[in-house]
Amino acid sequence: MTLISKSITAFGSLLLAHACYSAQEHSALQSFRAATSAVLTSTPTAATSLPIDIAIETVVAILVILVGLVLGTSPLRPIQWREWAGKIEREGEDGFKDNNGQVNRDYLGNPFGFIEGRPNFVDIRKQRKEFAEWVKGQGEQQK
Repeated sequence: MTLISKSITAFGSLLLAHACYSAQEHSALQSFRAATSAVLTSTPTAATSLPIDIAIETVVAILVILVGLVLGTSPLRPIQWREWAGKIEREGEDGFKDNNGQVNRDYLGNPFGFIEGRPNFVDIRKQRKEFAEWVKGQGEQQK
């Protein structure tokens, strides 16, 4: 995550903590008012809901946190293997760096590298003939 996205996420978290604290204080104040009015009068009081400014602050805090998290994510990768392999061949490790400039830990290189690096087909008949000649040569040297 970059510094901007981290700071936006931290600011949103601070707003959310303030909204939670405000909701707790409102709840404590309402319970104190209900207890005092119950002592003074015998009629029950209706419970009040959370004020609209606390609800709005909560929603805004969550949206700010989401924006910070989205800004901090790395770019999406192609879904199809052939597109991903083409990107790897064109860009190499530079195409798979995260926002901090480091190569992602799941970067393995060219997914088709094992196909390009495999040995060619082996001519067994040719190898048998060469081995037979080598054995004959070893036998003649020992005589």
